[in-house]
Amino acid sequence: MAALRVFSRNLPYLRQQFSALLGNTSPSVKFICVVVIIGYILSFSDDVVNVLSVTPGYLLPPSFQLWSTFTFWFLEIHLWEVIIDIVTVGLCGKLIEPLWGQMEMMKFFLLTNVGVAFLTTFYYLVIFACTGQTSYLFDIHVHGLAGYLAAVSVAVKQIMPDHLLIKTPLGKLTNRSLPLLILIAAIILWAIGALEGTYPCMWGSGTILSWIYLRFWQRHSSGTRGDMADNFSFDNFFPTVLQPLVRGVLGPPHRCLVRLGVCSPSPRRVHLALSPRGVTISMPGVEPQDMERRRQIALKALSERLSKTSEQTRQKNLSTKVNMDAVRKMQSQVTPAFAGEVPGPAPAPAEATLVDLAEPEPPAKLS
Repeated sequence: MAALRVFSRNLPYLRQQFSALLGNTSPSVKFICVVVIIGYILSFSDDVVNVLSVTPGYLLPPSFQLWSTFTFWFLEIHLWEVIIDIVTVGLCGKLIEPLWGQMEMMKFFLLTNVGVAFLTTFYYLVIFACTGQTSYLFDIHVHGLAGYLAAVSVAVKQIMPDHLLIKTPLGKLTNRSLPLLILIAAIILWAIGALEGTYPCMWGSGTILSWIYLRFWQRHSSGTRGDMADNFSFDNFFPTVLQPLVRGVLGPPHRCLVRLGVCSPSPRRVHLALSPRGVTISMPGVEPQDMERRRQIALKALSERLSKTSEQTRQKNLSTKVNMDAVRKMQSQVTPAFAGEVPGPAPAPAEATLVDLAEPEPPAKLS
């Protein structure tokens, strides 16, 4: 009851913040947020949860409950999950949708969630094959937007990879390391019983699927596909020490997929110091849309920094002007007094003397 009273007391403030977050967003963003709220209300019924969520054993034959791959994402059990979903979708509408467009964002949303449903089911099928426990097939309910939240973190990493989030004693936390850190935190919380086991599975699935789509398959306005930039490679998700090991493990499967025509080859690293002068080197990953995207981000950050600096300078100049005016006013009110001088009445002004400026008469002549 105490928590309910606190929530009702802060409800106007929360409503104001959510309206500010979702203001000027597309109808698709508002639709997703409304459906998530409705799904949370429906989650109080166990029968609804069983029908709308993805159950690995029922997604496989002979049941084939394929409709659950389109309904599980808006079903959240906890209120904090609903709040995180709405905030993330709202930020996605503010940051990603202006760059991609509404249709591309919805396409990314649908592909990620449907892929997360099937890939998470595959995980539990492997666990069932290793353990033989049927509870991993029929007692597990996959639901929520955890996979899409991971996909959004990957998209933000692609757009602003080196954006500083927070400084810690261990180092700087940027968008580059956010997906892996959240996955590790989810695994730790699951190990201590504070989080459901489906959450780390869905987060890992969303990270992998969104990276594959953005890396190889996303179509751009210039007609190209994917983002082959070196700072968006999969080993870039890991610390620098582990990157050679990750490249060694993922190298052979990637080369096989390239030969099959499923994936594009990785960009080659060319040392410009060894190249002849006057030769233009064209490398994959330096696409026009990638350069334009990074240029727009840099210009936006520069304009925000300049506006902040100009505002501080204006306030400083205004404060200096006010102080100078106050000093001049005080100086005008102070009459200087010298030592030994006794103030007295001011002397009367001297009388004016009229002077005749007419020409003098000539002197009389002497006889």
